[in-house]
Amino acid sequence: MLDTLSGTITAVKEKHITVSAGGIGFAVAVPSAGNFLTNATVQLYMYFHWNADHGPSLYGFASELERRLFLLIIDCPKIGPALALNILTQLTTQQFIEIITTGNQAGLSALQGIGTKKAEQIIVDLKHKIQKMLNNGELVIEAGQGFAQWQQLSEVLSSLNYTKPEISSVTHYLAEKYAGHNYPLDQLIRSALAFLSQKQG
Repeated sequence: MLDTLSGTITAVKEKHITVSAGGIGFAVAVPSAGNFLTNATVQLYMYFHWNADHGPSLYGFASELERRLFLLIIDCPKIGPALALNILTQLTTQQFIEIITTGNQAGLSALQGIGTKKAEQIIVDLKHKIQKMLNNGELVIEAGQGFAQWQQLSEVLSSLNYTKPEISSVTHYLAEKYAGHNYPLDQLIRSALAFLSQKQG
């Protein structure tokens, strides 16, 4: 079983990266592929998926927690790997945990590709499971920015005509940069605009 993959990133595409390891280039679908850098060394937590029509696919995650949440999502009825990856591209692990535990159906249904019915289904299927994992200490909600503030940031950036992939990319960047801290919205906006300006430059 393929559990982890370590190697050098040789290509970054819209939804996947190519990781060179042992003379083989592995095409790996990842959340927020644009956040990875060519020629960087990476270690991914892997998931191997087999589809009867399209054959094998590899999915990679930056952390064990991210992979664990991915597996929980695809365990929901009629939710496949592509949709699960789409969710984790638009939300950090902490944002997803917060949305599920608070039953924030509106926040989940606002994601691209997720409607009201799917959001309701995912929350119903996962709320008890994730709460149980939190109670057992298997998952932890870190202190820091709440989902509502990230949603406000997204709305501001959207009003400035930034695309959803751009907003998703900067949200993940800031969530990692400010992990465990709580900053005012105006500072997040300034940091987001600086990051996006740098990427465009």
